[in-house]
Amino acid sequence: MLNETPLSQVIHSQAERYGDRTALMYKDYEKGCWEEISWNGFSHRVRLASNALLSLGVGVQENVAVFSQNKPECLFVDFGAYGIRAVTIPFYATSSETQVKYMVSDASIRYIFVGEQYQYDIALRVMQLDPHVRKLIIFDSTVKKNPQDKTSIYFDEFLALGEGFPYQDEVEKRSSELQPEDLANILYTSGTTGLSKGVMQTHRQYAFAFKGHVGAIPLSDQDVILNFLPFTHIFERAWSYLCICFGATLAVNLKPQDVLQSMLEVHPTCMSAVPRFWEKVYAGVQEKINSSSSVQRHLMLDALRVGKEYNVNYRMRGLVPPLALKMKYKFYEKTVIALLLKNLGLERQNFFPTAGAAVPVEVEEFVHAAGIGMIVGYGLTESTATVSCDRWNKTISLGSVGRVLPGVEVKIGENSEILLKGETITQGYYRKAEVTANAFDAEGWFHTGDAGYLKDGELYLTDRIKDLFKTSNGKYIAPQMIETKLVVDRYIDQIVIIADQRKFVSALIIPDYAVLEDWAKKHHIEFGSRAELCKNPEIVQFVMERIETLQQEFAHYEQVKRVTLLPEPFSMEKGELTNTLKIKRPVIYKNYAAEIDAMYAE
Repeated sequence: MLNETPLSQVIHSQAERYGDRTALMYKDYEKGCWEEISWNGFSHRVRLASNALLSLGVGVQENVAVFSQNKPECLFVDFGAYGIRAVTIPFYATSSETQVKYMVSDASIRYIFVGEQYQYDIALRVMQLDPHVRKLIIFDSTVKKNPQDKTSIYFDEFLALGEGFPYQDEVEKRSSELQPEDLANILYTSGTTGLSKGVMQTHRQYAFAFKGHVGAIPLSDQDVILNFLPFTHIFERAWSYLCICFGATLAVNLKPQDVLQSMLEVHPTCMSAVPRFWEKVYAGVQEKINSSSSVQRHLMLDALRVGKEYNVNYRMRGLVPPLALKMKYKFYEKTVIALLLKNLGLERQNFFPTAGAAVPVEVEEFVHAAGIGMIVGYGLTESTATVSCDRWNKTISLGSVGRVLPGVEVKIGENSEILLKGETITQGYYRKAEVTANAFDAEGWFHTGDAGYLKDGELYLTDRIKDLFKTSNGKYIAPQMIETKLVVDRYIDQIVIIADQRKFVSALIIPDYAVLEDWAKKHHIEFGSRAELCKNPEIVQFVMERIETLQQEFAHYEQVKRVTLLPEPFSMEKGELTNTLKIKRPVIYKNYAAEIDAMYAE
């Protein structure tokens, strides 16, 4: 049952309900085990944080920054701040010094909570440049402070400021005075098209977002949630808060690279993820199938074939499967599929929200065929996450992003743009009146920049309007649609389409180096380096042939004619990826201008 208590009080309310039941888990890497924090323990730390923030003099609606990877401490600070009507601004753990300096200045931040050494070092340099910043509070006790740093304190020292709850009367007064229009967060967008904008999130938006999910997803207080995406991302943030309101247990994954191991250790029932995660799972299973014996390969392929027939062709369409098909699926469900899920740590699975980008149809089909309860959705930071999502009690179509949540209005505008209205939509961008005015039309509709359409009650995405390319022949190309189709190939890790003002479509490709190197060795292709491998004509031809197989359904002018394989992946360090790992096309086009021009040289 959803707890509709405000975010300022929800942790304490849940502690009264659940007491010593586990609220949070995190891995202690020194001990090699998962530590548990009860709802009572969670509530106690939040009260300490509220009192400690007041001891620092944090005012009503003052902005406080959290610059860290996912840690339980992030949640203590968040809910401690909500308890005194303060605003938290999460920074991505990978943010650069320039990004942090901009956000700290833009939001007039005095206090920054930092996670590990990387975040501390950057925040300290920013503090030395910005006299407005007063103090850093360090989560990780192993961080080595600069000898000249006389003001920063560790998180234990911070919590000690709240011992005995010296300001509890003021905490309760502020908490009771919280207004629905109070800001809860300012979330800076990842900036694919330029400077970051601070999206304002109110307590009202969160409250309506939570209500909209009731009955839409099968979440309960029996679920164990693995937190994988950063809390800075609205998807994980709003999802985690929703799970807290339902009384579910959060298992906080501290290191993103350890998520597969964490799945095997925690056995989550739910986990939010971006499509890229499931693409990797799909590629891994395909690799396993290809390397298995003929008997095992036949069993796995047949299990997935039966799974597709049972789940995709019948159940997702609201149809009753024939008895023979049901019996065959139940056999595979207890054998081959059960083994697959166990190897992923998903044997207790309930459902898995997936959003953030388009899900390739082949991947979505595979996930459902394997009996994994993926719920595809669509949302933005500006809409407090979910706009739409699949409903298990209604027809689900492959390729759609589900049905619009109650309380959200969707209209299709010019150029097929998706327009939004509703209580979950942001009031605008922090201290950017002109940018805010440009995002809304005269009737109050928020312009998403996403193109799509509604069909039989389901929403479909086609592309980002601003990403539409026009070839020199006057043909319009939707690059994300092409990229989504081609990236499912197991030899392709990342792909960027080139077409704007060009004669034909080409692509920059980051191959899956390990898989491609293995193929080269099996075919006796010699190479001394990755650069040599990527330039080998046989290798380029091999990848091109695989692309031609995948793009047969495209119109001739949409098909990739030439490719360049790159020996190094795109990176945040070179400015080519946002903190959410979305590609920054202008930067990539600039960094690889010579390679791109070479494809059009003749």
